[in-house]
This record gives sequence, C-alpha cells and structure tokens, in this order.
Amino acid sequence: MQRVKPVVEVVHLGVVTYQEALRLQQLYVNRHQSGPSHALLLCEHPPVYTTGIRHKPYPTTMLDKLCLLGANVYRTNRGGLITFHGPGQLVCYPVMNLGSFKKSVRWYVCELEKTIISVCRRFGIEASTSPHTGVWVGDNKICAIGIHCGRYITSHGLALNCNTDMSWFRHIIPCGIEGKGVTSLSIELQRDVSVAETIPQLLDAFKDQFDCQLIDGQILKTEEDSGGSSL
Repeated sequence: MQRVKPVVEVVHLGVVTYQEALRLQQLYVNRHQSGPSHALLLCEHPPVYTTGIRHKPYPTTMLDKLCLLGANVYRTNRGGLITFHGPGQLVCYPVMNLGSFKKSVRWYVCELEKTIISVCRRFGIEASTSPHTGVWVGDNKICAIGIHCGRYITSHGLALNCNTDMSWFRHIIPCGIEGKGVTSLSIELQRDVSVAETIPQLLDAFKDQFDCQLIDGQILKTEEDSGGSSL
C-alpha cells in the first residue's frame, strides 16, 4: 500500500522578533492536540543572541555586553549553546509530529542536516556534517541546528546564513565550539545570496528529504489577535 505523504503548511512570517516567533511556535505546537497538523515557519529575526539548554547559565556580565551591542538575548529550551540570529539569515521552525514521519529525534536532526546539505549542493557548495550538530563548509558552520521535541512534537529548528552580517558572531563562541568559524552562502559564492533567493531551494530540499507535500499556510491567530476575548 502506497504511503500517504504528510502535508506540511509553509507559513511565511517575514521579519519577526524572536519573542513573537516563540509565541507563534507555541500556537502551532498546541494545534497538534487536535491531531497532526504540520507547519514550517520561515522568518528572519532582528539581531538576537539565543542560548540553549546547558548545565549552568552564561555569566550575566557576558549577556549584558551582548545587549549593549544592540541585540536582544533569550534563554530557550532548545538544544545547543549560544548562537546568533539576525537579518540575512533564513530561520526555519518546523512544528511537526514525528509520529507522521519517524519517531526518532536523532533521525529528525539528521534529516534537517541532510536538507541543508542539499540546499548547499543546489548552490554548488559542498557542505557536510561533523561530530558537532549543524552543517559545515570545511571548518566553518553555515547552518546552526537546535531543536526541542516534546511528545514527538518538534519546535525551534535551523538557521542558515545567507547574507548575514557575520561580525555579530565575533562576540561569541558560536554554539560553544572552540577553534571553528562561521560562513554564509554569500561568502562561499562570493556574491550576494538573499533569504528570498534561498527559500525556494530550502522548500524543494525539505519536501524531497522529508517526503512530504507542501502547501501554503496562514499565520495562526488567537482571539486576542483578532480583537476578541479569550476564556
């Protein structure tokens, strides 16, 4: 019997704050309570540093210095350490029930990595994985991956550097990995590669890698968003 491909809504959020992206992700996570309803949220963020789960918090003095640069700082429940999000970076938050795909977090992360490797290949860039999570071009990370998965519902996701201002990364050790660098599609191709140019390649690669159907979706709204009252 032929497998029915899962349907994944593609939702273009545009440029949104990190806090708003967290709120929207929660709406899409909650939607799964009524059954699988997969979504792929695409966006860019104003400058923000985010920290993932680790044994102890980063020093307050360090985080205060990052704020002085003009960026926000958020502690999150995703995996991984500190990283940067900002303009020129394609951020992708898949909110999916792995029960419709494969109930394996390790498999899911590997599929995300393979998706980005495929995107890079479409641009003529040879990328690969490493013992460290994410996608790399040589010793330079081109895409950071940090996810959360509760009851097999995914959130958070990946951040692919397109034409990001890389100077923001100088103030941190990206993902806590010493002796490694960061790169972007634009740096590797020595031409400007925008988020808009990258999105179609990402969607094609995602559809192929996850063997799913992609459809256009709308941004979820609560009653508060539409001016109504909530219980």
